[in-house]
Amino acid sequence: MLHLRMITPPDRTHSVLRLVEGTVGTTHLVVLTGAALVPAGDVVMCDVAREAGDELLRGLRELGIDKDGSIAVEDIDLTLSASADRAEEEAPGEAADAVLWEQLTEATQEESTLSVTYVAFMIVATLIAACGVVLDNAILIVGAMAVGPEFGPLAGVCTSLVRRAPKSAARSLVALLAGFAAAMAATTLFSLAMNALGLFQRSMLENPRPNTSFIWQPDSFSFTVALLAGVAGVLSLTSAKSGALVGVAISVTTVPAAANAAVALGYGEVGQMWGSAEQLLLNLGGIMLAGTLTLYAQKLLWSGRHGRSDRTPPATG
Repeated sequence: MLHLRMITPPDRTHSVLRLVEGTVGTTHLVVLTGAALVPAGDVVMCDVAREAGDELLRGLRELGIDKDGSIAVEDIDLTLSASADRAEEEAPGEAADAVLWEQLTEATQEESTLSVTYVAFMIVATLIAACGVVLDNAILIVGAMAVGPEFGPLAGVCTSLVRRAPKSAARSLVALLAGFAAAMAATTLFSLAMNALGLFQRSMLENPRPNTSFIWQPDSFSFTVALLAGVAGVLSLTSAKSGALVGVAISVTTVPAAANAAVALGYGEVGQMWGSAEQLLLNLGGIMLAGTLTLYAQKLLWSGRHGRSDRTPPATG
């Protein structure tokens, strides 16, 4: 279940109440007349089954509540209510299959913002991966994959494409490319510094590395795994299964490939650098392609169940 708290202009409170009461899957409706001060208005609260949430949110936005009032949405972990049970039974579809497009857009935009924290995580993850590829240490590679925040911008691109929001897609792409550029530049300098200290050696990069050689030797499985990771990653976001998202993070070699390319660049190993770059591009492209197609499939599936041709209005920006 979801809990909605709205501040509604007094002249639209009646319309909001009719919308809530007319939406299948809603319950626990509360109205506090004149309770809101900033912005001034009435406070309306209700609970709604997740599978009916997107329809209700769209109706509230059509009434302009997001512009002249406010709409806050929270996930309810536990509700002991027979009324809530009936509301969930009446709502069409399954909660696990429902996509809250507004929530998804908000989450991916937050994760794909080019911030100092995002760049710092990218740099730290790539530095860890650099140590992993030089030492041929698979544990460090897995750790770097888990730390890397690159799936946020990747999901932002997918969501923006499906919602036809080119500005948001461009912002996510900028964050993705700028993050990798900064991380690879920092890793190149890091590898040169480690070489000067005698901790990295060219021979360590040239020696056979059975545990990490896949990073700069892409093949058909590289793209296949990226496609599967893209599907799993998007499903984990839309169903709020964060545990699955961690699994996605350690299944693709974006950060390790960027790290190996940066270290190889520092030593002038052009072959490894281009192989790593190819691995990186295959993974990024595969994830974005599969993620976008997965969101389109979810959109069509949910539209068919509700008997409408378009359940996701274009996002602004």
